Amino acid sequence: MAEHGKLIVFSAPSGAGKSSLKDALMKRFPKLRYSVSATTRPPRPGESEGDHYYFKTLAEFKEMIDRNELVEHMQVHGNFYGTPRAPILQALQQGFSIILDLDVYGKVNFDKAFPDALGILIAPPNLEELERRLIGRQSDSQETIRIRLQNANRELDFAYREGKYEYTVVNDDFNRALEELTGILERELGTRRMQEHSK
Repeated sequence: MAEHGKLIVFSAPSGAGKSSLKDALMKRFPKLRYSVSATTRPPRPGESEGDHYYFKTLAEFKEMIDRNELVEHMQVHGNFYGTPRAPILQALQQGFSIILDLDVYGKVNFDKAFPDALGILIAPPNLEELERRLIGRQSDSQETIRIRLQNANRELDFAYREGKYEYTVVNDDFNRALEELTGILERELGTRRMQEHSK
């Protein structure tokens, strides 16, 4: 029988570098899978069905809720986002461990279904650095950046007060944060990174 995998939930405010760290970890750990969320928002350029999201109409999404097919779901900026249950259970049964990208509020709901999930909070060194990164993206207006910073402050405060996070990793330097996360996963998953297997 295959070894049962583990669930790892990443949470971070926008601009903290969570996606880049997640992508780098996926390359290091071959038994790691990413949980693809369902959403009612339309695809952005370069996004594909099943790789970035499962794109659903509002009616389809509500049917998933009614059939209890989502572990958790939330409405954000007018669109719905949710975590499909079946792919998670299937991957776990096959021995894969799964990284999920959930905001601090979604994780509270997720923990009700999977209380043993490992929580890792990715935090910026401070809000000033977070603002610098958001400005550097050159993709958001000043008003959007202001809102993101307000949201980041609230999310971090909520995570520290009410969240269940076994680890907090401050992404002050990408390579240092990646090595810290790699060490955490090696301990928690009981496996070595792929590069060391090949030596």
